[in-house]
This record gives sequence, C-alpha cells and structure tokens, in this order.
Amino acid sequence: MLNFIYYPVSFILWCWHWVFGHVLGESSGLAWALSVVFLVFTLRALLFKPFVGQVRSMRKMQEFAPEMQKIKKKYPNDRQRQAAEMQKLQSEHGVNPLGGCLPMLVQIPVFIGLFHVLRSFKPGWGEVYFFDAKGVESFVQAKLFGANLSTFITMPADQLAAFSTQRSAVIIVAIPLMIIASIATHFTARHSVARQTQSAIDNPQTAIMNKLTLYIFPLGVLVGGLFFPIAILLYWLSNNGWTLAQQHFVYRRIDREEEAKKVEAISQRKDLAPKPGAKPNAPRAGQKPTPGVRTGNARAMGTAKGKRPATRAQDTPPTAADLTPESNGSSASANTEIPGLITGRSPGKKQGNKKRR
Repeated sequence: MLNFIYYPVSFILWCWHWVFGHVLGESSGLAWALSVVFLVFTLRALLFKPFVGQVRSMRKMQEFAPEMQKIKKKYPNDRQRQAAEMQKLQSEHGVNPLGGCLPMLVQIPVFIGLFHVLRSFKPGWGEVYFFDAKGVESFVQAKLFGANLSTFITMPADQLAAFSTQRSAVIIVAIPLMIIASIATHFTARHSVARQTQSAIDNPQTAIMNKLTLYIFPLGVLVGGLFFPIAILLYWLSNNGWTLAQQHFVYRRIDREEEAKKVEAISQRKDLAPKPGAKPNAPRAGQKPTPGVRTGNARAMGTAKGKRPATRAQDTPPTAADLTPESNGSSASANTEIPGLITGRSPGKKQGNKKRR
C-alpha cells in the first residue's frame, strides 16, 4: 500500500550500503550503520531549502503576531472571519503556513518507511524492495558491537535468538543511543525556542507547545527507545544532530543578512539627510526651481530662467538727472510736478492757510 514510500527509502539505503560496503565489507555493522546515517543526511540535504523558507516564514509570522492578536480580539465569535482576515494578512506578508510544515511532514513518511524496511529484514526472507536475498542476509549477519541493527531491548527472546544476538549486547548499544538521542532532541527544541520573540512566548498555545518539545518529546524518545530497533535510534540521533547543526548555521546566516540590511538602511538615511547647519542649495542656471518653493528674490528667479526681470516705473526712484529740465531737452518749468515726488508745499495748501486766517 505504501510502496511509493518503501521503494525510495530502500533505494537510498541500498546506494549508501553499496558505497560503504565496498570499503568496510558488505556484512559490516558499521557499514550498515553509516548507510542509515547518510540516508538521513541525504533526506535533510534535499530539504535544506524548504527548511530555510520555514525559518524565514516563522520570523515573519512572529513580526506580525500582534496584528493577528488584534484580529482575534476584533472577531472573537466569528471563526470564519478570523480565518479569512488571518489568511489575508499572511498573503500580504508573503507567508505560507503550510510551507513551514513541509520539512516535518516529509520526515514522517520517511521514518515510517525506514521502520518498515528494517523490520522486513528477517532471517530467511528473500527480496525486500530494492534489496535482493543476498543483501537481506548481509543485514541479518551484520553486528554493531555484538547487536544486530534490527533488534531492540524489549524484543522477545526467540526473535533475538534468530538474530544470534544477546539482550545484554542490545542494551549496551541501545541505552547510550537512547540517552544521546533524547538529549539531542531537547537541545534542538531549546535552540528553536530561544529564537522566539517575547510576544510568541507569552502566547498560551505557544507556551504549551514549547513545554511539549522541550520535555515531553525527549522523554518520548527515551521511553520509545525500549521498543525501537537500533537502526531507528541511529536514524533519530543523526536526524536531531543534523537539525541542531542546521539551525545553528541557518540562524546565524539570517542574522547576518538582517544586520546587513539594518546597516544599509541606516547608511541610506545618513546619506539622504542634510548635514547639520547646511542650507538648501539654490537651483543652478538653467534648472527650474521646485514649484511652491522660494529660492530667492524675483530678480534672481527671472535671471535663473534666462529672462530680464520687468520693472515698474513707480518702483524705481527718480535720479537727479530726471529732475533737471535740460536733461530731457524740454523747457518745462521747475515747478513741474513729478508723480511720487514732493518738492515743497503745494499752492493749494498755502491758499487754504490764508483763507483760514
């Protein structure tokens, strides 16, 4: 039914066993252990880009988390409206919640496929997906510190005898793997929680999930190790080890990018801002002044446009030459009135004074 999962998983495992089997031997327990580990590395390498997208998506969602809380408060009794508004907000910020779950969703079927394939490696069985009978027999005979990779601590005694494995050998190999895998799960979750914002931590739902990932999941690995084959414990340990290293690398990379963006933004603001004490520059010759902005007097504006400013007669005061009749070549009387110029008391005023007397 799930052959579309079993065949790809067994094919990747077969490829890595072909590589390490030529170096360490086909029935080497170390070769099979490395095959399982590099099966995980292959999968996680293919999912590296979606993981980076997941981290960026989570960072963006943490940034507009207060806006999502406002939507919940605005529509407390309308779930459909809440979902529609949140979806609209996520699309505006370019966030896809399902894209952030892709790496985790892909690992689940791989875990199920590997678990099924390893459980199918039993003594006397023939072909198992991409492995022929010889490959299955090679896995059955392989031992890692005296324990077969398909055995687990609570395995029935008759099945352990079929693998020619002692329970004590399984305990010696499985217990350290269980403890290390549990610790790796805790530190992976701890590193992820440390990147959350304060608003996300204060969210009750997020607080519950943080407790689950920090304590319940590692405890589940420790207890579940009693029922997991050694190969699955290797898978779990290598998967969490990769995740911890990947988080450290990706988070540092994103932090450097965001820091570089902040420095660039600050530098652009400094370049655009006027220097202290500096005055705005006047427009150059041939350059049109900005509409609505006065950059000088009317004469300067006229000159900047290449035109001579027009002057009004009443705006220009008369000179001494204008007051001399000979200068104009006319015999006008010296008493000729010049508009805007007071030369003395007018006759009308003298007569008016006499009549008053």
